[in-house]
Amino acid sequence: MEILLIVVSAVFVNNVVFARFLGICPYIGVSKKLDTAIGMGFAVTFVMTLGSAIAYLLYKGILVPYKIEFMQTVMFILVIASLVQVVEIVLKKVSKVLYASLGIFLPLITTNCAILGVAILANQGDYNFFESVLFSFFSAMGFILAIVLFAGIREKLETADVPTPFKNVPISFVVAAILSMAFMGFSGLVK
Repeated sequence: MEILLIVVSAVFVNNVVFARFLGICPYIGVSKKLDTAIGMGFAVTFVMTLGSAIAYLLYKGILVPYKIEFMQTVMFILVIASLVQVVEIVLKKVSKVLYASLGIFLPLITTNCAILGVAILANQGDYNFFESVLFSFFSAMGFILAIVLFAGIREKLETADVPTPFKNVPISFVVAAILSMAFMGFSGLVK
């Protein structure tokens, strides 16, 4: 039952984008095309899950025993930055099209507050290693859900008859707000 609560909470109730408002920059910036949003979502999933796992091990194995927990943010950022470099190298070799379409947003995964936020939340949640990795993975699934929903809607809006003052960015912000309010409806499910 505890695992189900972690999954539902991470994806729906405490969605990093819609409930915690983390990772908004890539959410807005990379969501113009569905395929780019999916690529960004998988890159974030890889970095978020593996980054949180490594951060957990380093936190519990080094920072806590030596009583230097105050270094967690610096350590987490170093772990995340290293993983983003790996993702960049792999994407450049495997999919030059996706690498090019993600453009500047790929290195910005390093500063994506959703990834750092989830690593910190996993440690604050007092999860064991498995629960921490599970929480991180499903938080990333929540990010993918958010960015793919938004990208799909934005693609449809390209052909929609939108009043001139609301075209492009304004209608995107209106849609983002409505999606966020819709996800707030899940907040009564799990604390």
